[in-house]
Amino acid sequence: MEPVRAAFIGLGNMGYPMAGHLVKAGHTVTVYNRTRAKAEAWVAEHGGTLAETPAEAARGASLVFTCVGNDADLRNVALGDASVLAGVESGTTFVDHSTVSAIVARELDEITEAKGVGFLDAPVSGGQAGAENGQLTVMVGGDEDVFNTAEPVMQAYSRAVTLMGEVGAGQLTKMVNQICCVGILQGLAEAMSFATRAGLDGAKVVDVISKGAAQSWQMDNRAMTMLEDRFDFGFAVDWMRKDLAIVVEEARQNGALLPATALIEQFYAQLQGRGGGRWDNSALIRLLR
Repeated sequence: MEPVRAAFIGLGNMGYPMAGHLVKAGHTVTVYNRTRAKAEAWVAEHGGTLAETPAEAARGASLVFTCVGNDADLRNVALGDASVLAGVESGTTFVDHSTVSAIVARELDEITEAKGVGFLDAPVSGGQAGAENGQLTVMVGGDEDVFNTAEPVMQAYSRAVTLMGEVGAGQLTKMVNQICCVGILQGLAEAMSFATRAGLDGAKVVDVISKGAAQSWQMDNRAMTMLEDRFDFGFAVDWMRKDLAIVVEEARQNGALLPATALIEQFYAQLQGRGGGRWDNSALIRLLR
């Protein structure tokens, strides 16, 4: 594909390597980050251009990507005098990779449509390792023609990019993803705790059951770190609790019953209360010790 001029706003654990992959794919990238030092470090590593505001980053770009923390953060960088929408031109495509509510995604779609800007909600799964390795799964909501414009560019950091439906469908699919993840993590935490208390060799248990029906990505990547009590990496408790709060609120609106998910959301609150907000989200096992 032809190289494009892109802007990337939000250089956190996910956005930093994602923007880097765009450069490696041959695209011209301008970046903005709330903490300027992070943007300076990115430019020093990858080249590209540092912008002083989201509007400056977006000006002249054919695709604008955002990857920020929550609904409020997204509104802050998207709306206002120095925002993305203050800088974009008609015909630009705005792709949001944040994990936020479907409500804010639909809100931004209405606003961007009035400006002649295409919008996609495109949350990702795969964690920091997936971002660094260019192996993310991207769940997208939006117009098919807009999707077809952005999809080849998103391939720079992805192993799968899938249009799930209209705007909001990407965020709703990410909610399904998180429901699955925390259910498996809680089951794995209970299983590893049980194995330890039963006097079994945890490593041997994992080796055996990972060859059967219990196998999962979480088991392959988190069972041994649970047993070793290592949680100084990965997807933080704070982030997962934020995501689950979005899930639980959406379930209140659509009537879905999520008894286990709602309970696990409270387990994450307990971990935060113990000072574990930055622990990996597999730290659920610490509540069982």
